[in-house]
Amino acid sequence: MAADRPRATTRIFLEGLRFRGRHGALAEERKLGGPFRADIALDVVSPPRRRDRLSDTLDYRAAFARTRAFMEGRPFRTLEALADAIAGALVRLPKVRWVRVRVTKLAPPLMPGATAAAEIERSREGALRLRRARA
Repeated sequence: MAADRPRATTRIFLEGLRFRGRHGALAEERKLGGPFRADIALDVVSPPRRRDRLSDTLDYRAAFARTRAFMEGRPFRTLEALADAIAGALVRLPKVRWVRVRVTKLAPPLMPGATAAAEIERSREGALRLRRARA
């Protein structure tokens, strides 16, 4: 009957994650790279009672590792595609039901001090529907 017990949701934040990446529409951006920041919010299903057990929640090191792999990995031309790829990877983590990913380019080729960002939200249910539609 454990499946009948209500579950709680916890929102976990990973904010201010800074990376050097080679993302951008311009060839020079992809060649030289630049500073980026990722801010992540994840809704995690957890037991109704809070216990101090890592097995009851998300080990956020896994979310960080997946985010880092994209931020420091192959170049993306758009921030939207980069954020979407990260969100797709994070929503597949165990216990994650929803994710919001904001990727910020800290030095875009606009003007000194300007930033550019894209934010994507994904739910596990939406990701599952998308995957089934493609099958």
